Amino acid sequence: MKLCQIDWKTLHRHFRGASFGLALAVTAVPAAAIELMPESLKSQTAGYKAAFTCSATFNGGKTVDMIRHDELSGIQVDYRDYFDKLPDAVISHQEKYVAAWFSNDLPPRYAVWRPGLGCAQLPPGAELSVRGHVPTADLGQPDEGRKRQAWPLGEAVPEIDLASPALKAVINDAFTTDKYGDPKVMSAALVTTPDQLLIERYKDGYTPYTSQRTWSVAKSIAATVIGIAVKQGRLELKAPANIPEWSAPGDPRQQITLENLLHMASGLDSFRAGNRTNFVYFGGGVVTDNATEKLLEAAPGKRWKYANNDTLLAVRSLKATLGDTETMLRYPTEQLFRKIGMNSTVAETDWQGNFILSSQVWSTSRDLARLGILYLNNGVWQGERILPDWWRDFVSTPAPAQPPLTGADGRPRPGYGAQFWLYDSRFPGLPDDVFAMAGNRGQYVMIIPSRNLVIVRRGYDSAGGIRFDIAKFTADILKAIDRK
Repeated sequence: MKLCQIDWKTLHRHFRGASFGLALAVTAVPAAAIELMPESLKSQTAGYKAAFTCSATFNGGKTVDMIRHDELSGIQVDYRDYFDKLPDAVISHQEKYVAAWFSNDLPPRYAVWRPGLGCAQLPPGAELSVRGHVPTADLGQPDEGRKRQAWPLGEAVPEIDLASPALKAVINDAFTTDKYGDPKVMSAALVTTPDQLLIERYKDGYTPYTSQRTWSVAKSIAATVIGIAVKQGRLELKAPANIPEWSAPGDPRQQITLENLLHMASGLDSFRAGNRTNFVYFGGGVVTDNATEKLLEAAPGKRWKYANNDTLLAVRSLKATLGDTETMLRYPTEQLFRKIGMNSTVAETDWQGNFILSSQVWSTSRDLARLGILYLNNGVWQGERILPDWWRDFVSTPAPAQPPLTGADGRPRPGYGAQFWLYDSRFPGLPDDVFAMAGNRGQYVMIIPSRNLVIVRRGYDSAGGIRFDIAKFTADILKAIDRK
């Protein structure tokens, strides 16, 4: 069965007794790799299909073939065994939802779309009628007239060629050779100053308006949204995070500050791999159940550990402080996206209206470049101060506790600021002030204040496959610009 529009009952008839599959050029691994019961693993696999198909269709405007080739390939190894065995997702274009079957006894996993807020997964076992309880907000429409304005506020880019032959050669290498990674998974590359878009290139079928999931680049978006709230006096970095689920007298987690969370230093347990929040990302779970339940295993501020939950908790603190779900749902769009022209960016939520700003944002390369430009301009956009004048320094200053700065192979690894990764001259060809947004499957936004430059790379790198060498790519771009 192919991705298509079909009703619930028809899908049920096709599901029983049928054999389905989507071919992946990967080797399956046992479901026990993440120690889930088969039923849960099937549910999460179906949730993966539903969520990505929904977002790629209704946020990204992608075709079925594009979704199959890009979004549903190279996935986490945990899901590969069941991925081919379960039915393909089914799209209802008219009612704006996607269904993916995984059980004869339970309803399919549903992902439902809302204007401006993207797709939310319903919990396992929920009927489609539950979508009526998923919070929404009227975000209005972006000012279409702004599109005609000059870059970066608008989309008007001069037709003259601003890229040197050397710069074109670096970009071409990324798309056609293995110099930096697998060229087959490249989807976009962009280089810009605050005033001039020097070069951009997209894979076949993609345009400047084709969005992708940002994965953990969303963490830097979350930090920006929180920075806006700090400027407005709504949040304080040194104050305890406002987490209602920790309000019982004597709960030691009340000592965790917002700054601890942004530094990935909460001290909370998040399993050995803190980037595995699959119950929220693909399982239909909610942030307020999953991120808030963890217990302390280290003193806050003393240990660095990459953890999606730290980002989710920081955003949870903002929502609790704002005190109203609809106000929170409007906040990223009104306070950030629309102000700086990120009009193709959609931040998604769980089914109870909690933003999943550790990963679940869909955005274009141009929109991410705009965010980078906001940081090049030290938080000022078109004369308006969006962020505190010290915020760039805060996010790009090494946190008190750091990840290992050298890999097992002896090569340098980036440090960590506040939801941004830090590069320096330990990486050949890079200056000391590079800070970056980075996400799964090769999403990168490199911000270089000393060069007044933003570099964006998007891709579909396969989980467990070759990683794109963003440091070398960035160094070669800088060298090419110098060569003119």
